[in-house]
Amino acid sequence: MERVLGLGGHFLRATDPAALTAWYRDSLGLDIDEHGMWQQEAGPTVFAAFEADTDYFGSREQQVMLNFRVRDLDAMLRQLREKGADVDAETQEMDGIGKFGWVTDPEGNRIELWEAG
Repeated sequence: MERVLGLGGHFLRATDPAALTAWYRDSLGLDIDEHGMWQQEAGPTVFAAFEADTDYFGSREQQVMLNFRVRDLDAMLRQLREKGADVDAETQEMDGIGKFGWVTDPEGNRIELWEAG
């Protein structure tokens, strides 16, 4: 059986694609080129389905949630707050999994940040 090798891309609708791309580059540090190519560091990726009525993604209209691995969650959340980003006050820690925090991008997409533990 053929298998996928990993995520090949993540695509978002945006009212202002250039501004949203700049936010991901400037606020989260995505080193993306003019075509959106980004060479990410190796590490685990979680693929999980949630119940249709979950509030975990924030808005019920949001059908998927992007999760980024980060080295230092507290430092990333501080950096985002300093840039005026909409950062959730709450963080969560799961034994053996890591720490989680959330930010909402300028288009209203809730994003999860994960410091593996």
